[in-house]
Amino acid sequence: MPVFTAPDGASLHYRDEGHGRALLCLAGLTRNASDFDYLAPHLPPLRLIRPDYRGRGQSDWTGADTYTVPQEGADVLALLDHLGLDQVAILGTSRGGIIGMYLAAVAKDRLRGLCLNDVGPVIEADGLARISDYVGRNPSARSHAEAALALERAFPEFSGLPEGRWLEEARRHFVKTDQGLQINYDPALREAFLTAMTGGGGDLWPMFDACAGLPLALIRGATSNLLSVATAEEMQRRRPDMVYGEVPGRGHIPFLDERESLRVIHEWLGMCL
Repeated sequence: MPVFTAPDGASLHYRDEGHGRALLCLAGLTRNASDFDYLAPHLPPLRLIRPDYRGRGQSDWTGADTYTVPQEGADVLALLDHLGLDQVAILGTSRGGIIGMYLAAVAKDRLRGLCLNDVGPVIEADGLARISDYVGRNPSARSHAEAALALERAFPEFSGLPEGRWLEEARRHFVKTDQGLQINYDPALREAFLTAMTGGGGDLWPMFDACAGLPLALIRGATSNLLSVATAEEMQRRRPDMVYGEVPGRGHIPFLDERESLRVIHEWLGMCL
């Protein structure tokens, strides 16, 4: 199991597969390297690197105060240094996209390009409210099958999914125990999330604008409640060269194995790798 030690001593897990130019995939808020299992078989030959943030997946739990975008961005840079990589292309899903924009602002020379999966400089309140309902809480379901049904009911905006997709999701993100299912990340992430919401996200447009000169792409779920049409349009106005695609039948977040997601990713990879 590949791990590296962050400057503060935390042991952080990552996956590192393949050869060639490197694509670094950054997962959503509560998620981990497995987020990109659906995408991986559709990628061209490259080096695919997928970290687990601290407090998620197989990385150490280090407490709510450390679950912040600046800390997670610093961990990404520490991983690149550990691997001896000067530059990578970054594909960021939700929270991962915010980290990617942050890195464009503070360490632009380490990026070859940035692809954002259903996230932008404006985070809609409805999307944040839905996340606050579940982050840090164990599901009431006692089996993966029950959890799959609950996910399907909770996300009716998703349609046309491959058979068994919700069951796959339940198995990826919930651990079966004698007490029922449990989340596979530090419950203290809830405290970190709520603290960040209380403090406000600030103006993220300068971070987006810091991507100037980098190959840029945006994927939006057609029924997303986190990334609005208006925000996506403003992003396109500011970056008319940005590769853009909207994925029908998907809310927040597309799984990245959809035809339109793959079109965007492949076009973007051709620009930055």
